[in-house]
Amino acid sequence: MQYWLMKSEPNVWSIDQQQKAGVRGASWDGVRNYQAANSLKKMKKGDLCFFYHSNIGKEIVGVVEVIKTAFLDKTDKDARFVAVQVKFKEKFEKTITLEKIKKTQEIKHLPLIKQSRLSVMPIDFKSWKMIYNMSRI
Repeated sequence: MQYWLMKSEPNVWSIDQQQKAGVRGASWDGVRNYQAANSLKKMKKGDLCFFYHSNIGKEIVGVVEVIKTAFLDKTDKDARFVAVQVKFKEKFEKTITLEKIKKTQEIKHLPLIKQSRLSVMPIDFKSWKMIYNMSRI
């Protein structure tokens, strides 16, 4: 299993909308950055992804699970980019802000900080566990 972080502007697609999508989930589409698209292509069924509200909030708000691997993104007229299907797994009562992540020395290496405009990125297991535990404290 691999771990990821996926960003969405909450006024476009929020964790609450993802939850309402139910067990069939929703397509994670519209990714037009090649590096982020390559991450989508590497995702496997069962992989877990942090759901990050970007621009408004700038915080990790929950977890989604990949339920369908990469397929052609229907929103891409040129048929160059892919999407994945994800379903809601969990909404955090205590969100993890970007500010808190930046202040945590052990996870300062994450692409979330180093490549802040990247919308889909891998997260190593140790960092995943640390961030997940932050939502419990």
